[in-house]
Amino acid sequence: MARDGVARGGAERGGPVSDERPRIRLDQPRVRRISLLPSYDPEAFGRLSEKIARFLGTGRFIVWMTVVIIAWVAWNALAPRHLRWDSYPFIFLTLMLSLQASYAAPLILLAQNRQDDRDRVNLEQDRKANDRSIADTEYLTREVAALRLGLGEVATRDWIRSELQDLMKDIDERQRAEAE
Repeated sequence: MARDGVARGGAERGGPVSDERPRIRLDQPRVRRISLLPSYDPEAFGRLSEKIARFLGTGRFIVWMTVVIIAWVAWNALAPRHLRWDSYPFIFLTLMLSLQASYAAPLILLAQNRQDDRDRVNLEQDRKANDRSIADTEYLTREVAALRLGLGEVATRDWIRSELQDLMKDIDERQRAEAE
């Protein structure tokens, strides 16, 4: 049997020997495959979508959108007929607003999903920290209980003082008894 099954292909199973097949090297980065699809950085796209979603939720966006719509309607209603690009039912304006909404909704959803992911991670970290705090508190409670039990068997300062006072009284009584 060959030691390098990857390089031999399948010679030990009766297949053809293939030393021409490239080995997979784990100590080198992978060669990027050529793709016909455009590549993009998902994090950069996510950050951009969050910026857009934040802007869409501001009063500034509402004011600018209102100004654009009023200017659009005023131009297409009051300008000379040969300079108008969108007549009265304003179909092109409706199309533009629909297009803006069709892009805004998924961007807002993407931003919300990213925020949900961040919240989930923060919640998990908070849960772990809380579990550690509970475990530490339980440990300290057990330690305090053990110390209390241990202190029950240890002579305290007051107990020693009272024992010494009792011994002093006994000594004094013996000295008086011997003196009499």
